[in-house]
Amino acid sequence: MIDWSGALPVHIAIMMDGNGRWATKRGLPRTAGHFAGMQAMRETIRLCHQIGLPYLTLYAFSTENWKRPAEEVDFILSLVHQFVTDSTIREFHDANIRIRFIGDLSYFSEGMRRIMNEAASMTRANTGMTVNFAMNYGGRSEIVHAVKSVIEVGMEEITPEAFESYLYTSGCPSPQLVIRTSGEQRLSGFLLWQCAQAELWFTKEMWPSFNKPLLYQALYDYQSRRMKVGS
Repeated sequence: MIDWSGALPVHIAIMMDGNGRWATKRGLPRTAGHFAGMQAMRETIRLCHQIGLPYLTLYAFSTENWKRPAEEVDFILSLVHQFVTDSTIREFHDANIRIRFIGDLSYFSEGMRRIMNEAASMTRANTGMTVNFAMNYGGRSEIVHAVKSVIEVGMEEITPEAFESYLYTSGCPSPQLVIRTSGEQRLSGFLLWQCAQAELWFTKEMWPSFNKPLLYQALYDYQSRRMKVGS
């Protein structure tokens, strides 16, 4: 059982993996898996908000996703468009949730960038949970981007703290818990700098099947590990 008065992560990062395989196992098109995955994402944000989590980062679209069939990429991006423009964003705004999009957003169309900026602007002043959507994100690319920024400003003394201010996640503490679904057990370039000290938690369940019991199991295991470290 989770000790709600005990140590809980301040920042959880989730790799939402397995949408296509979830659909294939059920004889459905991969697009059905991505649609179900978006529903699981919405519910997970709500659950994390309910437990009082300050920061949540979701790996929504990696730099590698562009290699998928064009029809699948178009469908995924249409879901992003739907999510950003439907009533969910208003719901999260009313709940005092701040929405951010991190990554190299220059690859997206002007229209997609505009609606992402609108959602971020609408919620920028909110002081509740911050949700980062990693879009066209790659950990190595992020570090290279930060290095270039440091060179451009001519920083003389480079410290880890100063360097972190040039990462996409600037202003957020490093994740203490990383969750990955679908049975894969690797970071796949996700928040490479930020997750150096994070606890990693894996489940064989595909992302559309992620639910409250699994989230609570991850939190319980996190607490158990932290207790061992402190003992």
